[in-house]
Amino acid sequence: MAPAATGPGDVGRPRRYETAEVSAAQLTEIRALMDSAFGGDDERFGDDDWAHALGGTHVILEVGGRIATHASVVERAIHVAGRPLRTGYVEAVATAPDLQGRGLGSIAMREVNAIIREGYELGMLGTGRHHFYERLGWRTWMGPAFVRTDAGLVRTPAEEGFLLVLDTPSTPPLDLSTPISCNWRPGDVW
Repeated sequence: MAPAATGPGDVGRPRRYETAEVSAAQLTEIRALMDSAFGGDDERFGDDDWAHALGGTHVILEVGGRIATHASVVERAIHVAGRPLRTGYVEAVATAPDLQGRGLGSIAMREVNAIIREGYELGMLGTGRHHFYERLGWRTWMGPAFVRTDAGLVRTPAEEGFLLVLDTPSTPPLDLSTPISCNWRPGDVW
């Protein structure tokens, strides 16, 4: 990738980093970005949300030498109609509040889409901002949603209508009205 831009208004190219490659200073800056973008409210972006964003590939976009936008892709086993699909799940997407509305999120998400299409059978995320993602090729999942637990499948109706998927070259034919399930994890399961 090309070096990041350094001027105050310069936008660098999005860069990809595995979590192990992200410095402690960058992790601190990314977490501060999440807190700022989500209002610093633990209910909106808490420690579990942060943990969900780690362990995969981070897309970082810098403006003027600071991290302006971040998104991460972590692998999850999503089951569609009972069939497991290797899924790139998108977490921790945010742009610094003072830089929102300039297309930085779209630049980062195009890179995220490329990561997912290169290495996964499916892309997935949970959001209430459908328009932003739909214009980048994401589709709303219309079927019932579940979490897989030791006790079996548990329906997650509050998530239904808020889950989006992205097809990749290896995505099997999908019926968006069939059941979908994720593995259990602390915090928001989706």
